[in-house]
Amino acid sequence: MAFALLLGAGLVMAQIGKLLKLPSVTGYILAGVLLGPSGFGLISGETSGDQLRHFSEIALMLIAFGIGEQIEFKEVKKVLRSVGYIGVGETTGSFILVAVSCYLVAVFSGVGGGTWQFVDYLVLALLLGAISVATAPATTLHVTRELGARGPLTSTLLAVVAVDNGLAIMYFGFAVAAVNNLLVSGNGSFAHTVLVSLREIGFSLLLGASTGMVIGYVLHRLKNKGEMLSAGLALLLLCGESARMLHLSPLLAGMAAGCTIINHDKRDVRLFRAVRDFEPPVHILFFTLAGSHLNLAAVSYAGWLGLAYFLFRIVGKISGAWLGGKAAGAPRIIQSCLGHALTPQAGVAIGLVFLVSGNPALSGFAEIITPVVLTGVVLSELVGPILTRFALHRAGETGGVVVECGAGPSSPDGSMDQKKRQNLMRSNDGVVILPWTWKKLVPPAEQDGVVIFGASHYATVGGLARLATIIAHYFHALPMAVRVQKPKVVIREPEKLFFRETDETRAMGYPLLKKLVRDKDVADGISSAVLEENTKCLILGYPIEGTIQGFQKVVEQVAEKAVCPVVVIRFYGILHTERILVPLADMEQLEEVSAIVKALSLVGEHSITLLRLLPYDHPVRDVADNEKILTDWIAQHEIVCKKFCCKIVSSDSRLETIYREAENHDLVVMGAPKRSRFQRLIFGSLAEAVSKDCHKPMLIVHNPEQTP
Repeated sequence: MAFALLLGAGLVMAQIGKLLKLPSVTGYILAGVLLGPSGFGLISGETSGDQLRHFSEIALMLIAFGIGEQIEFKEVKKVLRSVGYIGVGETTGSFILVAVSCYLVAVFSGVGGGTWQFVDYLVLALLLGAISVATAPATTLHVTRELGARGPLTSTLLAVVAVDNGLAIMYFGFAVAAVNNLLVSGNGSFAHTVLVSLREIGFSLLLGASTGMVIGYVLHRLKNKGEMLSAGLALLLLCGESARMLHLSPLLAGMAAGCTIINHDKRDVRLFRAVRDFEPPVHILFFTLAGSHLNLAAVSYAGWLGLAYFLFRIVGKISGAWLGGKAAGAPRIIQSCLGHALTPQAGVAIGLVFLVSGNPALSGFAEIITPVVLTGVVLSELVGPILTRFALHRAGETGGVVVECGAGPSSPDGSMDQKKRQNLMRSNDGVVILPWTWKKLVPPAEQDGVVIFGASHYATVGGLARLATIIAHYFHALPMAVRVQKPKVVIREPEKLFFRETDETRAMGYPLLKKLVRDKDVADGISSAVLEENTKCLILGYPIEGTIQGFQKVVEQVAEKAVCPVVVIRFYGILHTERILVPLADMEQLEEVSAIVKALSLVGEHSITLLRLLPYDHPVRDVADNEKILTDWIAQHEIVCKKFCCKIVSSDSRLETIYREAENHDLVVMGAPKRSRFQRLIFGSLAEAVSKDCHKPMLIVHNPEQTP
């Protein structure tokens, strides 16, 4: 129940946060606050502290492992001097300023109730200083992508962010080692503290590097993605728990494991990909759980201490980056702007707070550190993106193409968001029909029925007429334009209503039959025309005007009454029919679209790809069996075209596979499933789903139960 509440609430609050231009992490934290003891109390302290503690440790290991992936020596070497100086400068700046300021504020504000001694204040200052070093690479990356930022500042920023949290973990490892030594031996010597810290850091890195080597050895012998994920997680968790048992740093060990794998000569990154697929719900649970630990009753402890942590961390980042950039001889704009872009703070800082909370020797300090750091994280996630935008704008590096994080596939002609794409599809510019350039078709000597198309808008009627003529040519029929008008509408010259479609069919070599139907209801009018004529096929086009829902209802009504195939055309951009893609979720769909595919193959020079979509876990023999069925079908129907291709794909996402294949084709042809409205509501329709976001013209074929 706790997992369900944390996942659901975290996701909902993240979506609300997006509407307010807040990072997702902020939404997760706020969701945790609402669920925890300070909110509705649905997640108790016992649940979040004891029962879910191991989950937090798993999430921290994955975070550290992901950080290690970013530390690729070959890339770091290119900007090693600037990144090294700036990284050390900004981390040291924030560590020193936060530690000193928090020490002074804690002493003067009487934190500890008068029972604390010098060592206690020093421990608190060292831990807060170490935690302040961490940044939020996800937030920074989101802002740079959102602004389309490119240039020296952006490149240096991303490189610094990549190594920043590695440095943060090292600072924290040093600080915890020093703190443990101070608490055990009082004011122990500085030299002893340094040696103990270096030993802990060294053995942590050694354990992580060894784990990385073992993971690389094991993964090289595994082929299945699920096996890789299971084996990789087992070894990572074993590494983390071993580090805890040996009193080492699990975060340093996890980072070293990832760094070892990414820098290995074989560079097998399949585990990183598998873990990334596993991470999203883990991150939601982790950060929401972190928010549930925030006890608002203890925020009074944050007070001036929280404000000092937040403000001096920003000052430390800005001044440290300036000093580091100056020492490295970096351009002036990098010196003055880079520190502002390093102010966001989120995941790793919260993870470090969890480590403090999980250490029995530091539990008394955790009650103060937790609200201070979480308050700083929330403020940093609110102010940080603004300062990052300011830095990139000031550097003049925000003129690139805007790429929205988490967006779906972009259009082939550039980055176009869904709203603009939908507006294009519903405008005159979204339907472009080039003049007919192939030789004229020869009408049948004896007409055998008609192919009807609905003529409702001048922007689409030319494309409807062209496809109706191609299909009519296959059926030895004639194209017929049908326009439905309300009974009381007076039309003085009906022939002028059909001038565009008449010109199109005449250019192709065919005459056009015309019919004006008087009816209040469009669906009834078209259905009556279909029943009155010997109709071989009915063609309807997606509307330029009106609503998609209203049009879908018309299609359903007509398809229920029609005794012939109903082909729905969704236009997008330029109408070409040379390269045709026919996705097939099952072999029954091949017969449903066969007439349309054969009709298109008879005209001009076409290439047709039959794309058979198999589940990703189907055995290899199914691929060969399906390929033989498709090859036999081609031979049986004697289809002659420029090129015929049978492609069998094992896919874990049918939509993405179709979108990817459609990029290399001009027209997509799919069959609609024969399902009731209730079945479509529950199981959906692949063809309709593809039509919503496919960047190519598309034909959806609805067949009657019994086609004559």
